[in-house]
Amino acid sequence: MKLILASSSPYRKAQLERLALEFTCVAPDVDETALPAETADQLASRLAQQKATAVAQNHTDAWVIGSDQVACLDLQLIGKPGNREAAIAQLEASSGRQLDFFVGICLLHQGRQRQHVWTETYSVQFRALNKQQIERYVDTDKPFNCAGSFRSESLGVALFSRMWGEDPNTLVGLPLLRLIKKLNEEGFQIP
Repeated sequence: MKLILASSSPYRKAQLERLALEFTCVAPDVDETALPAETADQLASRLAQQKATAVAQNHTDAWVIGSDQVACLDLQLIGKPGNREAAIAQLEASSGRQLDFFVGICLLHQGRQRQHVWTETYSVQFRALNKQQIERYVDTDKPFNCAGSFRSESLGVALFSRMWGEDPNTLVGLPLLRLIKKLNEEGFQIP
């Protein structure tokens, strides 16, 4: 069976590689702008479906995984900082506070007209961080392309006092536990 990850994210690619499955990556062309009054979980779910659908249109014989991650601080969407100054500002705003992550997943086979869509949530509680700690972290990990300005799979874990949710892989952008279950249900062998 053919499997495609509808993503250009090196983090999601690395996560899916952990499952020892053969797959290819195809970057979807999807506008990621939130709709008016759209909640974080609605946005993540919609974008995951749109990404999977965009790729599946040209690969109707393959299973396609679409995924999108949205971070929220007090119901405000937090994107990727893009640079050092923005990352520092995001982490200063998050210091001592809770950041919630919503990851939408869509597993789609257009030819078979099969689709599974769900949203996973995961939260982190930041320690109270001073400017020197934040700058040292940002200069070490350079999390400029990570929502929330941290890499939990790296030094970013040192920023938290607590983490909770069903699947810690959610923080990286591809919740694996339920995805493994759905892939197995559709005939993939993991492990």
